[in-house]
Parts: sequence; C-alpha cells; structure tokens
Amino acid sequence: MVPEMDSRVLSIQSHVVRGYVGNKAASFPLQVLGFEIDSINSVQFSNHTGYEHWKGQVLTAEELQVLYDGIKLNNVNHYDYVLTGYSRDDSFLHMVVDIVQELKEANPSLVYVCDPVLGDNGALYVPETLLPIYRDKVVPAANIITPNQFEAELLTGRTIRTEKDAIEVMNLLHSKGPHTVVITSSDLPSPLGEHYLVAMGSQITVRPDGTRATQQIRLDIPKVEAVFVGTGDLFAALLLAWTHHHPNDLKTACEKTVSVMQHVIKRTITYAKEMAGPNRKPSPAQLELRMVQSKADIEDPAITVEAVVLQSL
Repeated sequence: MVPEMDSRVLSIQSHVVRGYVGNKAASFPLQVLGFEIDSINSVQFSNHTGYEHWKGQVLTAEELQVLYDGIKLNNVNHYDYVLTGYSRDDSFLHMVVDIVQELKEANPSLVYVCDPVLGDNGALYVPETLLPIYRDKVVPAANIITPNQFEAELLTGRTIRTEKDAIEVMNLLHSKGPHTVVITSSDLPSPLGEHYLVAMGSQITVRPDGTRATQQIRLDIPKVEAVFVGTGDLFAALLLAWTHHHPNDLKTACEKTVSVMQHVIKRTITYAKEMAGPNRKPSPAQLELRMVQSKADIEDPAITVEAVVLQSL
C-alpha cells in the first residue's frame, strides 16, 4: 500500500501572540484539513494593531533569507504550496518572490496562493512602492490570488462598476499568470438586496485533452455588521485547502470556503455580544475569531452560501 503523501504549506505571514491574524488564522484550519504547515512569521506582535496597544518585532528580508537558508541546508525545502499575506517592506516582498521561484524550480507543480494585501475602500494599507512589485513580480508568480475589489482595480488599472467589469478584470489577472482569481468582496449590487456582499471568482483549468476550461461564479454573502480582523487570512487559507480538495471545481471550493467563514463569523459575533453585554460595543479582544470552537465547521461545513455559475466553458 502506497503511504499517503503529506501536502506541505510554507506560510509567510504575520504572527500574533494573542488572537487570530496571519499565520495564527491560517495554521489551525489548514492543520484541521490535513495539511502540514511550516510558518515563517513576517512580524511577531503581541496582538493585532486594532487594539489600543501593541508591541513586537518585524522580520527583515535578511532574516527571512537566514531562515530559508536553514531549511535549504537541511534539504527540507520541498513544498506543495506557498501562502502569503500582508507585507509592507519592498525588500521583504522581493525576497518572498525569489523564494517562491526557487521552490517552483524544485517542484514545478507547487501552487502559490497570494492574498495581495494593498488596501480597501479606496485607501492603501501599505507603502505605494509595493504596488508595482505586486503587479509585476508577485501576481505573475502566483497561481491563486484573493484580492478585494480595490486591490483588483489597483493591480489591473481598471475600474469595476458592473459584473461584466469584474469578469474583465479577472480575465486580465488571469493573463498575468494566476489560474484562479477570487475577488473576495466588492461594491457590486447583489440581486438578493443590500444586506448581501458580492464576491466573484474565476478559474481556468486544463482538460485531459489539453484544452482550457473556464468557470466563473458569483457569491452573494450575507453581511455581518461588525469589523473582524484576520478574516482575509482565514479566507486565503481555506481557499487553498478547498481548491486542493476540489481542484477543478471553483464553485464547490468557494462555497465551502465562504460557508466556513460564515460559521466562524456568526459564532464570533454571538460570543462577542454576549461578553460585551446589552447595548455595549464589543472590544477587539471579544471580536477575536472563534477558531478552535469552529473546528467541526472547518472540517465539514454546512453550506450556507451557494455560488451562481455565470459562465462555464
């Protein structure tokens, strides 16, 4: 009997002592879903920066290189996936791309999942100098990307006002390299009404005869009136896992990803409101994602959001 091979992920993201963002948001769900995960912490903070106070250290590009060299010297630099999120340093981001390209040379079937964290709602979270690096280096190296609408517009120089615009932007992003693009949130109106958020996805797969198949979907996701931190990191990790388990079916992968997100968020907001008490705004600590408590939902989510297939060619 052939032993089951581990799928191993190298995740280069932030780390917090308390709470769930970056690697802390990605590690548990990936492990629950059967992945080995090796984490490089781009920052180590006491907690996320939405709290009143935070302390910690930032990893430099040189320190990243040292850690990667240690992995390489032991000949354990063999990965099936690389996952990256927030970065705010030019040289660090360049180094990440160099590492991805080297790992792809060692394993040409490696899949790079990138959440290109640039900003949201028209505002940048990162220095402007990162945009051309993401556009010209990171996106072409990536296989799966998860921008929000603002980030997708920045990466393509196109504005999204309609569903057709979103499809054109996703096709443009495909042309730069990624075979799977998910616009995780947008301002597009949902046919289900104003209480729903629209996400869009597009995936190109190659059929056994060598021809290309394209699937494009829309998801109408119930809005939750609260601000959570770490949901983007959780989304990218879940999408990695579910596209692994459903490699040619973006519809199912996204339904499972979004449904897990809904279960986690609902559990979190219920807990936060109970802890805060009547008519009181929950604190950042109370709004930390209820990750461990959602283990069963992560493993086998009840589908709460069904995707609409816009195009399947």
